[in-house]
Amino acid sequence: MTRLLLVEDDRTLGETLVERLEKEGYEIDWAMTLSDARKKLKENEHELMLLDVRLPDGTGFDLAEEIGRGNVPFLFLTAQADAKERLKGFELGAEDFIPKPFHLKELFLRIKHVLGAHRHIVQKTDNEIIYAGYRINLKKFAVYTPAGSETRLSKRDCNLLELLIREKERAVSRDEILDKLWGEDSFPTNRTIDNSILRLRQAFGSKGADAIESIRGVGYRWRGELNNG
Repeated sequence: MTRLLLVEDDRTLGETLVERLEKEGYEIDWAMTLSDARKKLKENEHELMLLDVRLPDGTGFDLAEEIGRGNVPFLFLTAQADAKERLKGFELGAEDFIPKPFHLKELFLRIKHVLGAHRHIVQKTDNEIIYAGYRINLKKFAVYTPAGSETRLSKRDCNLLELLIREKERAVSRDEILDKLWGEDSFPTNRTIDNSILRLRQAFGSKGADAIESIRGVGYRWRGELNNG
């Protein structure tokens, strides 16, 4: 059964979500504080986290930063989130922000979408994915050729690769890439993204052009077929 971690300090909302999510077939660990959430993460493995932003002893951002990008997907549930907070959340790897109050059906559909997208990527414990004989290691920021040669990636290039693979069912726009991976702290251009895509294609040698498709006027889409690591 799929286990979710709910971090929500509003007792009424928390009780409602636990009841309804369990009816949907999920196992739920509910924490009302940051410290309790840390304990529950140590006790069980979770496939998705639902994080309130403001907690009595910290924030959902704190927990997301501690867990690290790519380890457990997460959504933020928040009554308020300005542009700066949203950018911070996406930089940490958030799948989305769900504004309160929200319709439960909308939340359930978003949960299913995120879980489905992540299950397309079957990973080993070291976050390894295989494409056309090339091994992609997201933790080590590296791609290995079928012969074993290593190409190191920058953290940002690796995050872009992970984003494209995670969203492989659709084209990812340049604006989305900029918002999620660059934010407000730097001043990238379209050329910056193009150069990052070029480096990723080069990491896959002759298979690079088939892996990442350029969609004119939109952005990029991962097209490579992935195998279990």
